[in-house]
Amino acid sequence: MRHVYIRGMLGLIWLAVAVKSVLSANLEMAPLYAVLGAAFLYSAYAAWKKDHKGGQMK
Repeated sequence: MRHVYIRGMLGLIWLAVAVKSVLSANLEMAPLYAVLGAAFLYSAYAAWKKDHKGGQMK
């Protein structure tokens, strides 16, 4: 379960970096950071959903 939290935190960090990148006008790297953040968050969600089949842990 710990890996789900780590992936979620990394996803949020990547999204925060994407926002900072846009605000600092570094638009070349912002899409990459946003895609990485979305990928980490999706991975965390998929793992969480698999571990919590129907809201109950295995």
